[in-house]
Amino acid sequence: MKSIYPSMAAAAMIFACGSPTMAAETLSAGKQRPTAVREGQGKREEQPAVPAVAEARPGDADYRELTGRVVYQVLLAEIAIQSGDFELASQAYADLAVRTRDPKILERTVEVAGHARRYDLALEAARLWLDVEPSSARAQKMLTSALVASNRLDDLSVHLIRLLEADKEELGANLLGLNRMLARHPDRHAVFHLVDKVCAPFFGIAEAHYAVSMAASSAGEKERARAESRRALELRPDWEMAALLEAQLLAHDFSATEAIAAMQRFLGHNPKSRDVQLHLARALVGEKRYAEAKIYFDTLLRESPNNPEIVYPVAILALQQNDVALAEAQLKHLLTLEFPDKSVALYYLGQIAEDDKRPIDALGYYNRVGPGEQYLQTQLRIAHLLGEQGKLEDARSHLREARTKTAQERVQLTVAEAQLLRDARHVQAAFDLLESALAMQPEQAELLYESALMAEKLGRTDILEANLRKLIGLKPDSAQAYNALGYSLADRNLRLAEARALIEKALSLSPDDPFILDSMGWLLYRQGDLAAALAQLERAYVLRADAEIAAHLGEVLWVLGRKEDARNTWREAQKKDPDNEVLADVVKKFTP
Repeated sequence: MKSIYPSMAAAAMIFACGSPTMAAETLSAGKQRPTAVREGQGKREEQPAVPAVAEARPGDADYRELTGRVVYQVLLAEIAIQSGDFELASQAYADLAVRTRDPKILERTVEVAGHARRYDLALEAARLWLDVEPSSARAQKMLTSALVASNRLDDLSVHLIRLLEADKEELGANLLGLNRMLARHPDRHAVFHLVDKVCAPFFGIAEAHYAVSMAASSAGEKERARAESRRALELRPDWEMAALLEAQLLAHDFSATEAIAAMQRFLGHNPKSRDVQLHLARALVGEKRYAEAKIYFDTLLRESPNNPEIVYPVAILALQQNDVALAEAQLKHLLTLEFPDKSVALYYLGQIAEDDKRPIDALGYYNRVGPGEQYLQTQLRIAHLLGEQGKLEDARSHLREARTKTAQERVQLTVAEAQLLRDARHVQAAFDLLESALAMQPEQAELLYESALMAEKLGRTDILEANLRKLIGLKPDSAQAYNALGYSLADRNLRLAEARALIEKALSLSPDDPFILDSMGWLLYRQGDLAAALAQLERAYVLRADAEIAAHLGEVLWVLGRKEDARNTWREAQKKDPDNEVLADVVKKFTP
């Protein structure tokens, strides 16, 4: 808004000069009254300038007679702008523009009318301005902008071609700017046809084909988009932008494999193309072709060791390949570079330290994570570490003091606090906390689920069933709710037919969930179908080597007479999760 305020200067000048007539003298082109002497003062004071209006021209017989009126209307329009009344300002300037035909007032009219979204007035003034000054590039550009704002695409092509031809030195850049200029127009097909028409006279230039490719892609014209991107590359075989556009089109409309192949072909002829190498490496990571990606990243890192756009993906790739030393080194290096989101590096460094059993280092990194995507998860990790150190109240206080943006985030922190209490064997306190939160949000799904699980640990199966049935009513697609209720019945060896129906429903919603597969295996075990139970539990354990799944799998193996396999399964699970109560109980039951 500030850009359209050249002046409350008209008001200031009139009051300083004492009369409209005197003020009008300062409005002629190229002239400005620099100072005024105020009565009773012995020094000059600088006065602000008024937007210039052109001198009267020969042939404008009544122009000089309108000078006072011109000043009044400029004053009226500018005061209206300062008051936020852009409708009045645009009307005043539009009237003034028609009567004066002054280029500066015409330009100002287009600006103010555009700000007021009176595109009809802006377009009328721009046309008049170009009529007054046919050779004005500024007028031509303003008319083009007014046509775009007015959605008058049918009238645009001639003006755009004229503008492009008038600026041969910047032709390529201007062609590339066409799609940006038309980005807000809702009819993408209309934009495509316009860009195609405007670029046609310049089809010997790679940028023209690039612009058409972009417009075609936006309009869903896949084949034309790809053809034009290929033509752009034929005209400029070393142009990285065109190579990346082709790869983007292939990845979006065809396949990632074809996109990767296209970038590899380009690099075969342009091996030093850093941007294409970087995009290729990222694409390979996306396809989980980590070894190939590492080759490109290693090359890029050697040549640009301080480029955060390379250092960061190298660190993440190292994490994915479990090369923790390299990941940690690169993440630490990233903290020394100009990287916009250092919190993500701090978060991953905290995870590395936590996994390496260095809780003090982990807390040091986590406590430096600022607001953003990693913030909430970081607060949960901090609380977990404090809990592991026996600092339960500190952990709870940390969660309660953490900043949240939404009610859902606060629920997550409440659930985490309940889990801390449960892990510390304060199950009743955990249940009370969840019930208190649930009283405030009785239909909050996550609270219903967690409260049900905590009720089961207290032997309150009535609350467990009530909460889970309510959750199923609220979210009939919740596989976890069906599974929890079905497993609870199966584990207590109650209403097994109903339990099976519930677990089968859960599996239909989430067929590869290892915990639901575990529930089905446990139900089959309760029903005496040991072979089927073993198959389900083995599949579940392959998907997720969880301690409770291991407990169930080991029990079925033991009952089948495969006692050594059972012991090995339990032993392996205990190494990973030595404090798991379910696992400890089953081991004690069969190997006292």
